[in-house]
Amino acid sequence: MNQRELFLRHVAQTSSAPLTLEVSKAKGTSLFDRNGKEYIDLIGGISVANTGHGHPAVIDAIKKQLDAYLHVMVYGEVVQSPQVQYAQLLADHLPDSLNSVYFTNSGAEAVEGAMKLAKRSTNRTKIIAAKNSYHGSTQGALSILGDEYWRNAYRPLLPGILHVNYNSYDWLHEINETTACVILETVQAEGGIIAPQKEWIQAVRQQCAATGTLLVLDEIQAGFGRTGKLWGFQHFDVVPDILLLGKALGGGMPLGAFISDRKIMMTLTENPVLGHITTFGGHPVSCAAGHAALNVLLEEQLAEGVAAKEALFSSLLQHPKIKSIHSFGLWMAVDLGTFEANKKLIDAILQNKEMGVFTDWFLFAPSAFRVCPPLTIAEEIIEKACAIIIKTLNTLA
Repeated sequence: MNQRELFLRHVAQTSSAPLTLEVSKAKGTSLFDRNGKEYIDLIGGISVANTGHGHPAVIDAIKKQLDAYLHVMVYGEVVQSPQVQYAQLLADHLPDSLNSVYFTNSGAEAVEGAMKLAKRSTNRTKIIAAKNSYHGSTQGALSILGDEYWRNAYRPLLPGILHVNYNSYDWLHEINETTACVILETVQAEGGIIAPQKEWIQAVRQQCAATGTLLVLDEIQAGFGRTGKLWGFQHFDVVPDILLLGKALGGGMPLGAFISDRKIMMTLTENPVLGHITTFGGHPVSCAAGHAALNVLLEEQLAEGVAAKEALFSSLLQHPKIKSIHSFGLWMAVDLGTFEANKKLIDAILQNKEMGVFTDWFLFAPSAFRVCPPLTIAEEIIEKACAIIIKTLNTLA
């Protein structure tokens, strides 16, 4: 059997029609298949590869840590330099109240930890989340995911969850003395890049503060320069009580985190002790890679170039078949009107003979294709990708 056949037989599948692109190498902003064909990567691992694939500084950090040690003990029991140094670097670039980092294996696990932390620290149970939100696929994260299609097959889920409309004031009174937390994506990702109104998210922040409710902002996709600032919440002059990170946090290695004030985080240490625990969370290699990637992001000032690249994509992606573009930084949902039209384009540009373009669709906006390439993408690569997309749109019925 070839690799594709073995993949379909032995690797658990998430859909009946996977892309089955066989990647043999990834470098910078490109993927390469086993025949050496190049694909411009407009997915970036779903906002993971913000500093590009295989950045030398990240690879060097991984190799150095491999020579030192791998896993030594469950999270939180021994002092591991990669964890400590990365936690300090994150805290140095966050507001003062976000000073305590709990590393996990993934974004979904960060969500789970934050939900437990909110319940434990407030002694409340009600959680408010937004419709069309995506926070992960574990049972707790699925409970707050904002679409019944994805939830229904796995009920019963967690009780006490209220789903509300993003950017709506109608439900703010629901934030009261029974609410443990409000969990929102700073910018809704799978909904098709939906940004909050500044006044609205500030009103949510104010109501949370007035009722002792914790505001949890999910920046698992929005963080690390994707929006043009290091953190998405910086655009709106709000600070969450708990920040959720993942995706680009590990520089290509698996890593998540929930971050809060130490006084809040310490509630997980007693009654019961080990209130939240993980074996591999904050793995030293992942932390070393993430630390190096964040330094690259800062030193190369990658966030500062986002607005110009966003504008270039927007100017080049002009076509009668493109109905609209929602964007916030180097993060775009390009809407073709129907899922069928979008899927035709996604397949066709992937199969383009000279050079493929790799993209996908959004869970709650299936008529739109994703543009979230590595922040290192060069202008000439943007121009190539857009030229292939426009040329392909001209040929599709």
